[in-house]
Amino acid sequence: MSIQSICVYCGSQPGRDPAYIAAGHALGKSIAAHGLRLVYGGGTKGIMGAVAAGVLANGGQVTGIIPEFLVDMEATRHSLSQLDELIVTEDMHARKHAMFERSDAFVTLPGGIGTLEEIVEIMTWAQLGRHEKPMVFANIGGFWKPMLDLVDHMREQGFIHRAHLVQPLVIDDVEDIVPAILDRASDITPTPGEEAVISRL
Repeated sequence: MSIQSICVYCGSQPGRDPAYIAAGHALGKSIAAHGLRLVYGGGTKGIMGAVAAGVLANGGQVTGIIPEFLVDMEATRHSLSQLDELIVTEDMHARKHAMFERSDAFVTLPGGIGTLEEIVEIMTWAQLGRHEKPMVFANIGGFWKPMLDLVDHMREQGFIHRAHLVQPLVIDDVEDIVPAILDRASDITPTPGEEAVISRL
C-alpha cells in the first residue's frame, strides 16, 4: 500500500495542555517532511489549525474538507483561502466520506466527541473488512488511555468480533507516527474497490 496522504482527526479547540497544540504542529511538520499531504476537517482554530499550520509552514500540501455550516465556527474564510485545496460539503456525512476517500491513513490527536466519533467510524469500517488503512491513536500525555481501555474491555467481553481487523497503532511520541504508518503500510495489500464499498455504507 502506498501512502500519499494522511487524515488527521483532532479538536477544533486547543485543549488545556499546551502539549496538544505542540503535538499538532509537530505532526504537521512531520507530514510535510515526508512529502505527504494532510487531509483534515478544514478548521483553522485549535489543534486542527496547529496541524495545518505545521504542514504549510514546512512547504507541505493541505486539503481541508469542511461543511458549509461549520466554516464560520471552526475557521475563517480568509484563513481557509491559504489551504492548497478546500472542499466545502453539504453536511457532515459528505465530509466524512470525502475525507476517507482522499486519505491513505488516519491519525487521531486529542479532541472531543466529534473527533471520537470520526475515528470510531473508521475503526468500525475496518472491523467490517471495508478497509485496511493504518489507524493511529496519538496518545499525547496518555490522552486516549480511557478510550483504549474501553476498547480492550469490549474485546475481552466478546463484542469486537473481528478483533484482528481492528488494530490501531498507539503511539506516544509524535515524531514516530509517520514512520510507523509507512512501516505498517508496507505490509498491507490494498483491497480492490474499497472506496466504492465505503460510499455505499
